[in-house]
Amino acid sequence: MNRTTGTRTTGTRTTGTRATGSRAGSRTPARTTRPAAGTAPPRRTDARRPPHAAPAAARRRDRLPRYWFAERLLLTLSGRRPVHWMLGHTLGAAYDQLAALAPYAPLLPAPPGRGPAVRHCDEFRPSPGVIEAFARITAGDRLLALAFRLEHCTDQRWRCSAVELGGARR
Repeated sequence: MNRTTGTRTTGTRTTGTRATGSRAGSRTPARTTRPAAGTAPPRRTDARRPPHAAPAAARRRDRLPRYWFAERLLLTLSGRRPVHWMLGHTLGAAYDQLAALAPYAPLLPAPPGRGPAVRHCDEFRPSPGVIEAFARITAGDRLLALAFRLEHCTDQRWRCSAVELGGARR
């Protein structure tokens, strides 16, 4: 055994050992041969994708401000996120509206129901820098309406300036 390289010569093959961890007495054999050419790991030949990969349409949709805000408002109004989570994304009056609505968790479904989800979201642009959006929300077996107004502020960020749920301003 060669003490400087930690290898041992046996016949025509060379096997190596290397120290692992901080204990010098613990040695594991090193890999000495390469896999043969043409033995790459098997590849996927079907069109399935891992479950975490979202469809391209969903990824594009999530970049739109109306969907982004609809999802955040849904999480806040279903009780999954606190109201102060929206503090930097809302203007004064909208934050007050959220603070009044959130304690009641109006989008929380009945226990056997599925969690709330944004089914569709659309917008109307009454003037440049303003979006009036609405979203259809399913919560269990209920279908609810969520309307909100977004304004493009001077710091180039969209901020929510009004929120209405179910047609009644709260």
